[in-house]
Order: sequence, then structure tokens, then C-alpha cells
Amino acid sequence: AKVFITRRIPEEAIELLKNAPEVAEVKVNPDNRVLSRSELEEGVRWADAVLSQLTDKVDGALLDQNPKLKIVANYAVGYNNIDVKAATERKVPISNTPDVLTDTTADLTFALLLSTARRIVESDTYLRTGQYKGWEPLLLLGNDVHHKTIGIVGFGRIGYAVAKRAKGFDMNIIYHDIDEKPYAKDLGAKLVSMETLLKESDFITLHPFLDPKTHHMIDEPQLKMMKKNAILLNAARGPVINEK
Repeated sequence: AKVFITRRIPEEAIELLKNAPEVAEVKVNPDNRVLSRSELEEGVRWADAVLSQLTDKVDGALLDQNPKLKIVANYAVGYNNIDVKAATERKVPISNTPDVLTDTTADLTFALLLSTARRIVESDTYLRTGQYKGWEPLLLLGNDVHHKTIGIVGFGRIGYAVAKRAKGFDMNIIYHDIDEKPYAKDLGAKLVSMETLLKESDFITLHPFLDPKTHHMIDEPQLKMMKKNAILLNAARGPVINEK
């Protein structure tokens, strides 16, 4: 089989493919950039299997470039770059990499939470730009994290992992999802409505899958419900928030 990799990935993974007995040839995008549509189409026509990235739009028109394509393996947990319906109609299997970044994403979410609450980046910039002249009692005061309320939107693997970290900070944990999660009880997390979560949370973290229902789920009405000093952290896809 011939494998086309649309972007540079760790060399160990490339070698693993090259050494696989089922693989005859591996072609890798030599440049660290997003392929143009024509380049992507050319690669798909050549390949039996495609290892795609989130930056690659895999739709029916692309799949039609090669009726003999055996699989598209998306190098990501999410797969909103792929038209799954079109792939299903053409009997092209789609795979992704679930759970590989669960704890990593939860770590990053909490890093952002602590950084914004304690004004870490702001303080670093303040110091490096020579603005610091001496200690002041009210200088760059941030917000406590301990014993505050964290509202987690989407209590799947990542949401639960964030909640475990929040538990270590003695935070009050509330969450919103389509149904109650039995494992939430392990952390004392409480299921609430979206409105209640927005109104009561000091920190809100977003972890939903991006689909038509979650697109711009945080818009002007939702922002107005939040506490004036609440911190909103998006650890999901960008379009779940209307940034305008």
C-alpha cells in the first residue's frame, strides 16, 4: 500500500509506517505548510491510504479523486475537517486518535486557568518591559482559584480530566452536558443547566465537540449572563464562541 502523509509528523511514526510489511511506499509533504487543494488532490490520487491533518478539508470532491482509496486516517482527536457522510457514501473508512490528548489538553486548560487568574503572562510582560518600579500592595492582583466555582461545558473525557485537577484546588465543580454523567459523582460535580452554569461560575471551560448545535454556543446573550469578573476558557474548537 502507498501512504500519503499531508504534513510532517514525528519521524518515529513515519519510520513505523515505512517498516510495516503492508506498506510499499510512504510519501510525506516535505514542507511544513498546509497543502494547496491541487496538491492535496494529487496526493490522494497517488495513495491507497491518506494520513490527514485538521487543516485538510476532506470532502466528497476530494474522495472522488481516487475511488480506490482504502482509508483516511485523521491525525487528530477531532474530525470536523472531514465530511463523514460523504466518506460513508463512498465506503471510505475514517479513523481518528481519540484519548491521546485527554490529559495533555486538561493540563493546558488548567495552565490557562491559572495563568489568567493569577495574571502570569501580564506580570511577565510588565516586568520584561521595565514597568516594574517596586512592590505595591495592589499591583497586579489576580483572582484566587481555590474554593471558586468552575463550570465545565462538556463533561466527557477532557471535561472530567479538568474536573479532577479542579478537585485538587478545592473548587466547587458544576457541569453542563446532554445528560448526567455517573462518574461525575466521584468528584462531587453537579449537573446544572447552561444558564445556571453561566451565572454561577467564576471560571468556565469549554470542551464540546464542534457541530451545528455547538457552533457559537457562547454568543452575546450567554456572555451577558456571566459574572463580570468570570474567566472564560475555550479548550475546544474556536467557533464554539462567537468572538465578534
